[in-house]
Amino acid sequence: MGYSAKKMEKSDNFFRKVKNKIGKVVLKSFPLNVARIFGLKLCGFEVGEKVYLGEGLIITSMLSEKTCRLTIGSRVAIAPGVTILLSSDANWSRLTEIIAPVRSAVVLEDDCWIGTGAIIFPGVTIGKGAIVGAGSVVKKNVEANCIVAGNPAKFIKMVK
Repeated sequence: MGYSAKKMEKSDNFFRKVKNKIGKVVLKSFPLNVARIFGLKLCGFEVGEKVYLGEGLIITSMLSEKTCRLTIGSRVAIAPGVTILLSSDANWSRLTEIIAPVRSAVVLEDDCWIGTGAIIFPGVTIGKGAIVGAGSVVKKNVEANCIVAGNPAKFIKMVK
């Protein structure tokens, strides 16, 4: 790769990071749902039809990591204050020498509902029609039509 190709790649990477940062700011604090959805799409995440994103949604992800993907199906409801972790690490701490960073995708399938203040860890899939209770910490996949709650999130009952 020549000098100009490397320079162009750095420039593309810079603009992608800026676009992602702008998208996250819009996503987190803009008062209109349509704008928050636009912010998600600006970050390159997939969003289905008729999705509701509550204010204060936080998505942690490495800007340069392609495995940090978020897919939101149709008719998904995400309450205010939810945190979705696509990557988690100790940043510049020496702990990174002994604890590997975690980077993965999160999938929210059609018709699921994520309660206020829930935290979803990397690599989790929330199944179709599932409900995650407010304040829950979800570290494992949630089956379709299942209600989970707590820290860590545990099975409560099935949606009928």
